[in-house]
Amino acid sequence: MAEDGQRIGGLTSGLAVILTTEDQRDSPQKNHFISFFDDFGYQSVERTLEHIFQLPYKSVRPLPTPIEASLIHSILKNDICKFRDNQDAALHDRDGVCITDSGCGPHNVTIDDASICGDIRIIKQPLIIESQAMFSSVRANACVWKGKWMYEVILETSGIQQLGWATLACPFTEHKGVGDAEDSYAFDGRRVSKWNKEAETYGQSWVVGDVIGCCIDLDRNEISFYRNGLPLGVAFDNVRKMAPGLGYYPAISLSQGERCNLNFGAHPFKYPIQGFYPVQSPPTVNSLATHLLQCLFRLLELQRMEKADSTSVEKLGRLKRFAPIKELFQLIAHAICEEFFCVVDMELGSVEYVCWGPLVSFLMDAFRKQPPHDFESLDGVIDLFLEFQGSRMMFQHVISSLSCSCKIATLVLTECPYSGSYSYLALVCHILRRVELMVLWWELSDFEFLFEGFLSRKGLNKQDLQCLMPSVWWPGSCEDVSYESSMMLTTTTLSGAINKIEEMHRKLCCLVILFIPPITPLRLPGSVFMTFLQNLLLKNRGFPEGDICRWIKGTGTKVGDDVGFLHRGGQRSFPVGFFLKNDPHRTDISRLGGSFNHLLNSHPANDGETELFEWEEGCMDDEETKVTHSTRQKPCCCSSSDIDFTGITKDPIQLRFKGSRAYCSPIPDRSAHVAAECSTGSLNDDMINKPSSSDQSEPEFSYRPLQHHPRSVTTRSSHLSSATLREEELLDAMLLLYHMGLAPNFKQASYYMSHQSQSISLLEETDKQIKEKACIEQLKRLKESRNVYREELIDCVRHCVWYRISLSSQWKQRGMYATCRWIVELLLVLTKMDSLFIYIPEFYLEALVDCFHALRRSDPPFVPSTVFLKHGLASFVTFIVTHFNDSRISSADLRDLLLQSISVLLQYKDYLVAFESNAASVQTLPRALLSAFDNRSWIPVTNILLRLFKGSGFGSSKHGELSSTLFQGLLRDTCIHDEALFSAFLNRLFNTLSWTMTEFSVCVREMQEKYQVLELQQRKCIVIFDLSCNLARVLEFCTHVIPQAFLAGSDMNLRRLTELIVFILNHETSAADAEFFDFRPLRRLGQSQDKINRGMILAPLVGIILNLLDASLDPEFQNDLLAVFASMDCPVTVQCGFQYLLEYNWAGSLRGNPCATRLRQLEQFSGLLRSRTESREAKKIISSGETEEDDDDQCCICYTSVADARFEPCSHASCYSCITRHLLNCQRCFFCNAIVLEVHRDDEKTL
Repeated sequence: MAEDGQRIGGLTSGLAVILTTEDQRDSPQKNHFISFFDDFGYQSVERTLEHIFQLPYKSVRPLPTPIEASLIHSILKNDICKFRDNQDAALHDRDGVCITDSGCGPHNVTIDDASICGDIRIIKQPLIIESQAMFSSVRANACVWKGKWMYEVILETSGIQQLGWATLACPFTEHKGVGDAEDSYAFDGRRVSKWNKEAETYGQSWVVGDVIGCCIDLDRNEISFYRNGLPLGVAFDNVRKMAPGLGYYPAISLSQGERCNLNFGAHPFKYPIQGFYPVQSPPTVNSLATHLLQCLFRLLELQRMEKADSTSVEKLGRLKRFAPIKELFQLIAHAICEEFFCVVDMELGSVEYVCWGPLVSFLMDAFRKQPPHDFESLDGVIDLFLEFQGSRMMFQHVISSLSCSCKIATLVLTECPYSGSYSYLALVCHILRRVELMVLWWELSDFEFLFEGFLSRKGLNKQDLQCLMPSVWWPGSCEDVSYESSMMLTTTTLSGAINKIEEMHRKLCCLVILFIPPITPLRLPGSVFMTFLQNLLLKNRGFPEGDICRWIKGTGTKVGDDVGFLHRGGQRSFPVGFFLKNDPHRTDISRLGGSFNHLLNSHPANDGETELFEWEEGCMDDEETKVTHSTRQKPCCCSSSDIDFTGITKDPIQLRFKGSRAYCSPIPDRSAHVAAECSTGSLNDDMINKPSSSDQSEPEFSYRPLQHHPRSVTTRSSHLSSATLREEELLDAMLLLYHMGLAPNFKQASYYMSHQSQSISLLEETDKQIKEKACIEQLKRLKESRNVYREELIDCVRHCVWYRISLSSQWKQRGMYATCRWIVELLLVLTKMDSLFIYIPEFYLEALVDCFHALRRSDPPFVPSTVFLKHGLASFVTFIVTHFNDSRISSADLRDLLLQSISVLLQYKDYLVAFESNAASVQTLPRALLSAFDNRSWIPVTNILLRLFKGSGFGSSKHGELSSTLFQGLLRDTCIHDEALFSAFLNRLFNTLSWTMTEFSVCVREMQEKYQVLELQQRKCIVIFDLSCNLARVLEFCTHVIPQAFLAGSDMNLRRLTELIVFILNHETSAADAEFFDFRPLRRLGQSQDKINRGMILAPLVGIILNLLDASLDPEFQNDLLAVFASMDCPVTVQCGFQYLLEYNWAGSLRGNPCATRLRQLEQFSGLLRSRTESREAKKIISSGETEEDDDDQCCICYTSVADARFEPCSHASCYSCITRHLLNCQRCFFCNAIVLEVHRDDEKTL
């Protein structure tokens, strides 16, 4: 027929719709529209209706004008009746499933309470469950015995869970669950195993937010599992068939604290598997409701087309005398909605199912998943729906569905930057700009649970990272050269996606902060958000990575406020009474001075005395080095110049790209002008000026005015705070959330960076050995090892890149830097007030240190290390050096944390300069270090001292070594002027070195006695040996700068030193230890070229002897080094030790070091010692025949001196030297264990 021809010019009548597929119902979004007009230019309304309702061509007869609502309803009724007739024939045959009515309806599948073993609680309806016992199991109230069935599990936690199928014969106990018996099958992604009586490796590791599909095919007798819609393979075959009514039940087992969301079919599946049907059948009205929503969507498309100016055909159509679609839109849309609301109310449970599935999909299509979003169409749909009574419940379900979708949304590289949860967040942010819908959400009992879901971001496992980063490159890799540019592009793309999601997170948070709940009495903005934070912290469940740092940037309580309070200059304040309040939500938080209840009893404080504490920014810094927001030089967090610091680094761990000094793709910054964050501007300006991801200009954080009459809001009682949300309260909550949820992620990132460096070293060493052309068998093993190292390295690189993308964007780094500045100033100001300082929560200090080091190690680097401390964080050095030995901090772990910070920072030259230029450091650090050298903190103190002394010992190369002549001089002066302090330090140093050498020798013998050496034993041995070497170096420094401590006054220190040297030499030259060093060389992990050798411990011993020999030339020193060595009871051991020192291969160890020339001095001393020892032995032989001295007068401890001193009050006698040495470590008599009050010396007796 001529009418059916397609003519763009327009001589045919009607609106023809050309479909890309034959099945119109399945592809409503793939329609292409071409307008046709009759000879008179009138548009055919009949053809339009046929398109909207998907009716056959010319099935609608000519209609009268104007069109009435009854006519539209009659067309809908006709279509609906035909749809229902066809629907019954299309329904799946449900034979093969049996559901037991458990009180929720004969067709509802839920957990069978009678089958519960352990303690399983329903956390949230319909089926989010949690195990409260050590191990809990449960079955559903439905079983299947033929056909293909499935159910889905959304993981709320990622621990030990066994998900699968089991028969009634499977016993559930405290230790056995699903998969532990015959006819019981399970998958556990935590242990990456499948279970059927025995465990076998299967599948992938799972993460929070994964959707696990549990499928059983009883036609093929197979059970398989899916992760996020991707098959993990057939887990079990030859599954035994069961009799009708005695089939397989969906069943799960959970460890304590594990949570999951079970979906047997009450909601549409997130990842339906073709051919498999839900255990619970969907509502029969679902298909009809979906059809009506598709009709409404086609109507929206026609409306969009009419408003568009895209083609000349459409322009021509509007110029003719056509009835515009807008005249029919309200009439048709209202009729469709009436039928839709009637349909969904026809069946119990259908509202929730339709809202979670077809309705959310419809809203997403109307809104458009990616920008430019169609705000106008969405607003029109919301206005239309809100006219109907059942819309409130529908929107509640829509919000719940969107929250769940945010938790499980995965990033897809090809969809970036608008991937992951972006689309759902953008939709819900626009919906909640309506006050009525925000109130509707807030009134839900699970408001906070849904809010958490919106702020969540799904984790990634190894396979996910592989999909996101198919090409991997690292410095020095032999991979394809194209991998470098590919990885750079991938990094940039994923960074953009993360930024888009975080932008939506911040919009949603601001909407909640600005929300004023409709309750009496009236609450101010921020009360809802603060309540959410408090309850979140009480649950102590942490926070998803990457979702906290945005608050550091600041969020205000009303639009227009200067919200970037962390970046303000001038006067600062903090409500210190916040620490003193006896708030039940905070009393269990540990404080610096101890528990809150203990402090209330021992140091009671009145929270009304100091409500607001104020200080001036930078008041704790020196005037010469002060950097604030008010000075010309701004802090790093608010520098006005966007210098590219990413190319400045000395860390070989970081990823670089060939031909460039810069790191791969610096993470895009949120703000275009960083200086806007300073005190002269408002951070709101930065928020408003950010590029928008939408196509509509609208206030970003305000609520949309209502375009209809608001419905009455139910008033409910509330425990919300009546005060507005203070910025300081946000800071307090942010620090605790950071400490619980985000700091572990930074530590994990640091682990992968370190492991990456080790893997690169191992891979390079293996490649080197392969090139040396080893034997065929060895070459085979090397290639196998290389493949393992390469896979580990690729995995580390991917994790490092992901952590850099998600944690280290510039805006987060600036916020973290500003937070560190703010907190360290607060702590330093409060440290002058003991009554307040002890009440500060411990997490303030922990978050400060963690945040500081995470920022320092960030990849790409935030700023060069030369300015990291100088431009705003010099006060951090002040705090750690003045508080690592502060007795007001009750936790020894916290003091160790500060000491470890000093130890780490002093490894780097730039930070050492900062310590040397810090007045507090110069004044307090030397004395505090010597005091802190105790049984707990001696390791970090030793490391610090060693770094300050490096390059000054025998055999140490001064070139490139890190040392500080300033602190060396300060330590020398401190030791000289405070003899008691130095004496206590030296005593602990002697004892510790003696203990480490003994432990090392024990470890060596344990390793020799075992056929196979474990890596842990080897690592322990290496660590103890390194510690011994470090302690010996510290002792060498003491003999160099303070020789008078050994050569002047009492010879006790000299004798102890001599004994220690002989003790070490005896261990290092003993047969067992010598064999170990010669034939069982130890290598440090990741540094195969660095071999453990005896020269590392012998060099400081040579240095000690040479230092004392040089100092002995001073006539003021009376103690005779030669005589003390000669007086040792083991002259043969001493001589052997010196001979070994002289014969050691120093040429290979020193490598041209000028210290080698000083060995002649040692050789001369050894000759003199040999002569003195021989002379002394000859005198002993001569005097051996003479009458010996009365044994009663001889010291029974050393048997070489006269017992010339007595303990009081027990009166036991010994020589004064032995008594003095004993009292250094113990204040009790070594005969009767009585407490020694004083020591009396008999001056008449001589030694």
